[in-house]
Amino acid sequence: MKLVKSILAAATILTLAGCGSKAIYKAGTYEATAEGRNGDVTVAVTVSDSKIEKVEVKEHKETAGIADGALEEVPAAIVKQNKADVDTVSGATITSNAIITATKDALKKAAK
Repeated sequence: MKLVKSILAAATILTLAGCGSKAIYKAGTYEATAEGRNGDVTVAVTVSDSKIEKVEVKEHKETAGIADGALEEVPAAIVKQNKADVDTVSGATITSNAIITATKDALKKAAK
């Protein structure tokens, strides 16, 4: 029984050691732009060394009311899921895709 407990404890320690965050980004804020429905959409993406901390739409010419959901929900989803491949907002697909594409381009700049 002691041997089993020792093996389980060792396995747990090794598992936790392997879960340490690896630096995949150079911490900072990176901007990128992609084409939206009515023009360019520029985002600023703030990252730590291992996580997307913030996505902010800095500039856009998208239609108020129609694009609002994408402008709010897509950046929040990217941060929450810690990845740029998130769902688009129905009715604002082009704007959603512009935010996603610009975020991916910013993350490429941040990559180690």
